[in-house]
Amino acid sequence: MKVAMILAAGRGERMRPLTDTTPKPLLKVKGKTLIELHLEKLGSAGFEHVVINHAWLGEQIEAYLGNGSQFNLQIHYSAEPAALETAGGIVNALPLIKRCLHEQRCFTVINGDVFSDFEFSCLPSELNGSLGHLVLVNNPPHNLKGDFNLTGNTVVRQPPNQFTFSGIAVYDVNLFANLEGRKSPLAPLLFDLADKNQLTGQLHPGIWFDIGTPQRLEEINNMEG
Repeated sequence: MKVAMILAAGRGERMRPLTDTTPKPLLKVKGKTLIELHLEKLGSAGFEHVVINHAWLGEQIEAYLGNGSQFNLQIHYSAEPAALETAGGIVNALPLIKRCLHEQRCFTVINGDVFSDFEFSCLPSELNGSLGHLVLVNNPPHNLKGDFNLTGNTVVRQPPNQFTFSGIAVYDVNLFANLEGRKSPLAPLLFDLADKNQLTGQLHPGIWFDIGTPQRLEEINNMEG
């Protein structure tokens, strides 16, 4: 059973005014919404269940995507009265995720506001002792200090960090088992795991954008191909 979660609850403050009336994952790249592009690739990669959290204008996401049958997926929604950030959103959705996983422990998490040609079929199906596996990219102009380095396939933090976390990862459910479902970011947890050598990773050298501003969205829409 292949299970993914798409993080789609953010307000998208830096994308205003575009996100005043449209949730960020429903912004379009070359005629398709960001979240559709993720779902199409997940369906093609053999995923069966996708959990989507939402808060700001979340009813639009549910109305647009429905039950996911058009992507050969079963979509489950985790509504948040107010956005709980990345770690909080995962913890809040954990009961749904566990029901989809049955006896399995690993699930994929994707930021709903990234655009990439990364193929989800390239992700590991098991973690073999680590608690997470990150897809890293070369540092973009907006994050030149980077987040991590790679030693073999082990994720470490040894400045100058050459790579940025792409927002695509595989996690063990046990990583979140003792966390509270409150507003909290994921980055401090990942930094702690890297310091303890409990993260593996891989480098994606292809296309990747964090769509954090209207200018970046325009840049992607103006790309050829």
